[in-house]
Amino acid sequence: MQSGLIQISMQHLQLLLISFLIIQIGFTQPINSWDDHKMIVEREKQVSEIMHMDDIFNERWDILPQMHYWKIVMQMSPDSCIVSQGLDKKIICIIPSNEWKTYTTDEQKDRAKEKLKAELNIPKNEILNVIIGKNNFYLFEAVYPSLNKGIKEFEKNNVDPWYAQAILLIESPGQIKKSSAGAYGPFQLMPDVARAQGLIVTDWKDERKDFERSAYGAAKLISKICIPEARKILKSHGISYTETDLWFRLFVMHIYHAGAGNVRAVVEKISPKKGGKDLILSMWKTKAASFGNSSQNYSQVAIAAQLILNEIIYNRCESIYYCK
Repeated sequence: MQSGLIQISMQHLQLLLISFLIIQIGFTQPINSWDDHKMIVEREKQVSEIMHMDDIFNERWDILPQMHYWKIVMQMSPDSCIVSQGLDKKIICIIPSNEWKTYTTDEQKDRAKEKLKAELNIPKNEILNVIIGKNNFYLFEAVYPSLNKGIKEFEKNNVDPWYAQAILLIESPGQIKKSSAGAYGPFQLMPDVARAQGLIVTDWKDERKDFERSAYGAAKLISKICIPEARKILKSHGISYTETDLWFRLFVMHIYHAGAGNVRAVVEKISPKKGGKDLILSMWKTKAASFGNSSQNYSQVAIAAQLILNEIIYNRCESIYYCK
């Protein structure tokens, strides 16, 4: 009788231990899986997990004139300037940057633009954009090795790794620089934002420089603030969404860059009835609060950078496998 009780007790103990292990695994392993959005790339004897760009092509973001514009800007030398017309950024011509760099005030630049309009027969009321080539900033080859690491860090924190890839490609790609506003590190976190996510930022120690800590801070910012704020804004307009849709990810990126208040203001001004690609395109042409030109450009740059990454991968890799 006693041995029977001991046997039953042992069985109960084993069941309890198994249940405990299952619970522990549930808490320690990522809840979500983004494998369907990945590809395995072998390049120069390095095997990396990269988030694929299929949605960009399937939804035809790649054919938009803004993508053509930003791809040229990001790959052109600072020796040249790209002149474009209108909010669609249709490229008109390429000019040497030496003369443009001599214009140091907004007034001088405006006069130079008016002169260009006259020379190119562009209506006076049309927007003319002049930008210096930026291939000295967008160091895509240099940032490539860190993409796999960023993806793994975001997954470790149970955050969509698409954001890691997108941010690394455009914020400070391949270099650690401090912006004029004070953002720093591979994920370009502002001091107060970094501290709010648990990073140490003092005169003596700045964890934003550390890749893993910077990734942790960015992942926490995305998951605890940007995505919840995106849900609130869209819910207030009765807009449905799927969080792995490209347009939703771009919407979250706008919050990461401009802040929820400014994104809420521009959405209020647009007053959309539905989400999707049309909402993002409307944001590219609408200003509100502090959601201005750089905010409009942010998701355009994010898409264009993914397109350049796609070209790098397919032109220079040994093999590609999709994760399913």
